[in-house]
Amino acid sequence: MSEVRLAAESRTEFGKGAARRTRRAGKIPAVLYGHGTDPQHLSLPSLEFARVLREHGTNAVLSLDLDGKNELALTKTVVTHPIKNYIEHVDLLVVKRGEKVTIDVHLVVTGTTASGTLVTQELTELQVEADALNIPEQIELSIEGATAGTQIHASDITLPEGTSLIADPETLILRVNEAQTADTGSEAGAEEATEGAEA
Repeated sequence: MSEVRLAAESRTEFGKGAARRTRRAGKIPAVLYGHGTDPQHLSLPSLEFARVLREHGTNAVLSLDLDGKNELALTKTVVTHPIKNYIEHVDLLVVKRGEKVTIDVHLVVTGTTASGTLVTQELTELQVEADALNIPEQIELSIEGATAGTQIHASDITLPEGTSLIADPETLILRVNEAQTADTGSEAGAEEATEGAEA
């Protein structure tokens, strides 16, 4: 994943009123913290940041131009207004080149299972550790030809090079079940009725 450049500005005003003024100016209040540094209060351009989230997700590495300096950061938390759906606040985490970070990466299931089966996916994201500047955008999981009874756990997933599993290896990701049809349902009901009559 490539770095995304964003212009950021330091904030000197704090509190709800200041945050509202920041948002009215087309910016998002944010806090940058990590690596033992004091939290830095800043603002991000609303439209540009929303576009980064849309195109790259929260695992995009932000290259922030801040007061003439360059800071690398990951999006840690995005607070969205529950009704109006605009971004109210963002927490950013300072990262350094060569540093390993723990993140949740989206799982993309590909392929088609055997006929007459149904897939139940338990998790859509997998927690992994990766280089801060080499975070996979997604992890693919092929279920091509999988038959009923197949279970895939976190340890079964092939991870991109340089990425290691943080989630519990025994975590169930998905299972392939036999699809219930009207016929099997009526057959089961007939068997139960017969057993009841015999008793």
